[in-house]
Amino acid sequence: MSSTTGLNWFKSSYSGSQGDDCVEVAFDWRKSSYSSGSQGDCVEVALTPATVHVRDTKDREGGEFAVSAGSWTAFLNHVSEA
Repeated sequence: MSSTTGLNWFKSSYSGSQGDDCVEVAFDWRKSSYSSGSQGDCVEVALTPATVHVRDTKDREGGEFAVSAGSWTAFLNHVSEA
């Protein structure tokens, strides 16, 4: 994974294994407006048409999880009611 102008590029799983027909995709990570900058509780999201990727700002290389866009919307609706 490399970063250029804030984008993180990944080789697509549909690319050939011999270096041919390679396609790269980029995630544009954005820090949540609900993250607290002073206490280090930061979450970043990257939106794609079908999937939302989520990671911890303090540990960007530590992994991420992905959920469907519909599940993310349901989650946001639930927490906004709390």
